[in-house]
Amino acid sequence: MKICVIGLGYVGLPLAVVLARHYQITGYDVDGARLAELRQGHDRTGEVSSSDLDSCVMQLSDDCGDLVGHDVYIITVPTPVDEANAPDLSALRAACGAVGKALSKGAIVVFESTVYPGVTENVCGVELAAGSGLICGRDFFLGYSPERINPGDKEHRVDEIAKIVAGQTPEVTTKLEEIYGNVTRGGIFTARDIKTAEAAKVIENAQRDINIAFINEVSMIFSHAGLSTHDVLAAAATKWNFLGFQPGLVGGHCVGVDPFYLAHLASEVGHHPEVILAGRKINDAMAEFIAGRIHEALTESLPKGEGGKVLVLGLTFKENVPDLRNTKVVDLINVLAAKGHAVDVHDARANAEEAQEFFDLPLLGDLAECRDYDCVIGAVPHD
Repeated sequence: MKICVIGLGYVGLPLAVVLARHYQITGYDVDGARLAELRQGHDRTGEVSSSDLDSCVMQLSDDCGDLVGHDVYIITVPTPVDEANAPDLSALRAACGAVGKALSKGAIVVFESTVYPGVTENVCGVELAAGSGLICGRDFFLGYSPERINPGDKEHRVDEIAKIVAGQTPEVTTKLEEIYGNVTRGGIFTARDIKTAEAAKVIENAQRDINIAFINEVSMIFSHAGLSTHDVLAAAATKWNFLGFQPGLVGGHCVGVDPFYLAHLASEVGHHPEVILAGRKINDAMAEFIAGRIHEALTESLPKGEGGKVLVLGLTFKENVPDLRNTKVVDLINVLAAKGHAVDVHDARANAEEAQEFFDLPLLGDLAECRDYDCVIGAVPHD
């Protein structure tokens, strides 16, 4: 069986590597620089080791012509939100356009990208049919198996976690059970249909977002009340069914994004999603709240009218990953700078060129000569 994985980022690359142990794999990505790194045995995301890359037998390509002739296509491209927090399906549509031109009769196209229910069949299926001239559900078939990659997590890897699968027909579902069953020891859960699988994925991170939002809101309350949130949580956690969430900045390309896909679905069916959007509002405001509390402390300790010299440690969206997408540390930095403080940033895991390009932020290298800061913020707890 010939399988093509489209998109070799945090999700696609680990999946392609484990699939290559069982199938003939082509890894396709539009980023030529990314492919060059992978050919040299380097994964900038840190998800796949050099030894695993070196031992992996897989064709890497950015040539659309190499998409032709595969039995299964697995699309793992990003699905972010736009400036209005509406689903941005442009990368998904582009991938469908490229795959559509390569489709042959009998092929299966599987999507792992996070979407709201209905996108696989009503958007992607239509795009694939238009690009191929084939009839969806007769000449080619759809499947969905939501990604569950947790960047930086070395325990819950793609070959260890349970995979949800759903196919357009019972035969397609059986084929997906076989394919994914060969690559994970975590087991396979067969969803009732594709829309059910899409919905399961989109609520996983929305649930996490809402739980963190509750803890963030109570941390705001306790902060004003002079209580340590961490001390309160340590006491409350002694109850057997207390959920162990911690306050903090919620960024990245999943937890900070997926709730908006669920909110979009809610709007489409005529329901106003109060809890989901309230959670997003609280978590998006957390950086400004933290910056405000730090500003208050600095104002009390510095001469009147003077700004402080601040060092921020960590810029990525979470610990032990180089990923800068949708990091809320930038919001913290911008608020402090707007309040008149001089802010330096250091992150040994982040790519300095990307920090400069995305946020116009220079990163400090060696900290040995850095002295005399009025405030040091441990923003991201890298090991």
